[in-house]
Amino acid sequence: MKTLMLGNEAAARGLFEAGCSFVSSYPGTPSTEITECAAKYPEIYAEWAPNEKVAMEAAFGASLSGRRSFCGMKHVGLNVAADPLFTLSYTGVRGGMVIGVADDAGMHSSQNEQDSRHYAIAAKLPMLEPSDAAESLAFAKLAYELSEKFDTPVLLKMCTRVAHAQSVVETSERQEVAPIPYEKDIAKFVMMPACAKARHPIVEHRTLALQAWAETADVNRVEDGADHSIGLISSSTSYQYVKEVCGDKYPVLKLGMTHPLPVEKIRAFAKSVEKVIVVEELDGIIEAHCRSIGVTNVTGKELFGCIGEFSQNYIAEKLGMAVHTGHKLDESIPARPPVMCAGCPHRGLFYTLKKNKLTVLGDIGCYSLDMVLNSIGYPKPLTVSGYKSDFFGKSPSYEHHDVFGVDDFAAAFIRLEGGIILDFRIAWAMNLDTPGDTIIMGTKGSVRVPSTECWNGSIGGPLVIYHEIAGEQIETVIPVKENHADCFDIKIRSFVDAVKEGGEAPVPCGQILYNQAIIDGISRSADLGREIEIVIPEI
Repeated sequence: MKTLMLGNEAAARGLFEAGCSFVSSYPGTPSTEITECAAKYPEIYAEWAPNEKVAMEAAFGASLSGRRSFCGMKHVGLNVAADPLFTLSYTGVRGGMVIGVADDAGMHSSQNEQDSRHYAIAAKLPMLEPSDAAESLAFAKLAYELSEKFDTPVLLKMCTRVAHAQSVVETSERQEVAPIPYEKDIAKFVMMPACAKARHPIVEHRTLALQAWAETADVNRVEDGADHSIGLISSSTSYQYVKEVCGDKYPVLKLGMTHPLPVEKIRAFAKSVEKVIVVEELDGIIEAHCRSIGVTNVTGKELFGCIGEFSQNYIAEKLGMAVHTGHKLDESIPARPPVMCAGCPHRGLFYTLKKNKLTVLGDIGCYSLDMVLNSIGYPKPLTVSGYKSDFFGKSPSYEHHDVFGVDDFAAAFIRLEGGIILDFRIAWAMNLDTPGDTIIMGTKGSVRVPSTECWNGSIGGPLVIYHEIAGEQIETVIPVKENHADCFDIKIRSFVDAVKEGGEAPVPCGQILYNQAIIDGISRSADLGREIEIVIPEI
């Protein structure tokens, strides 16, 4: 039966028709609807997991029991699930396992633009990339076939426009798949070093077998064109833009499997045209592959760049073709900015903060201020005269950023107990990379701390003490002690251990209050245009 479906809805239909019986996911736009729609089928057990790592491990558990399974997440969620992802590449599967990941080029509801194809390459896992709803359904079903044929999890990569656009799909009945009987197999599924060493060559051979499959698979196809001066290679939603703009004018190599990529098919396509142009959103992964296999007549990112999502008009402009302006409404459409989902636990917190006119202070300055206060024993702050500005954030000429509503520079003169004076400056959007080194001046000497990434504990070079010995002014270099551990992880670990074991907080709350009271004082002093007394709240 033919019906109109969203890409995510069609992917869920593909899970159903393929006989998937277990789904565990973590919600995140633009992936959420796959699991929401899958949950509507009584034949599929569907759940929300606490996080993406748990979701992937739960789905693997179902696969281990011989059931076809699925886990879904957005691109940043794959970071959370990366730990089991790489190991599952080695273990392989029992029942077919599909991992759905949805990228968000243009950051419609995300904190970064991340290209999930890198994970497929790094983990050495096959990745299918549909370009519309019909392929979302078909590729979901194909993913299970590949998973069980090649003994591997399969990545199904969606993107915002494929996930949330509708197109016609052809549905069919569910194909029930008998569970594969469980057999204890330590060498395959227990990744101790001895077993893992034996599994790695299997992964490499599997990649070569998948690459051979990609050479002849229907998901990778050449669509001929009249003009062979240009040949276009594309995938996902970019393929749709290319076809809308160019039609049948130029030959197109449409790639439905973006890892591993075919070699001979691409070489043959490149030889059939004068110039190859790769149209792919975000990173130039296909283009780099072309160059790595000896295709020299190729370009891509120098035309299209690696920032934001593409459009029909953008493709047309870069290819030197007519750009259609389209139709404009007589009235402007009201803005509809992204909002938090109904029921999100964060909504109550933010409502309370707003209702009580509270401001969350942090990030800019807090790390640097903490480092200085810690080095001098955290004396109580008394008064502050502060200045702040948001010049760069409000300037349209500052790089390519949208206007942001936070301060980007602050300076303050702070009086502390014990007659200590602190001259404090911090910035994050200056043309200058940093306001400079930290200098602690005392009556018997001074210390210079090179510019530092205070948040992760790194120091930009050795410390220097300036002092007098036997009447002579001396500079003593204090070398930085090498520490190859991740200081940020150590800080988080110490906090978690303190909570878990009921120990003392690694950072006393009084220090946090002093730090935040100073930052609050800088803000209030800047607003009032005068020195103010710093008030420390009672706890």
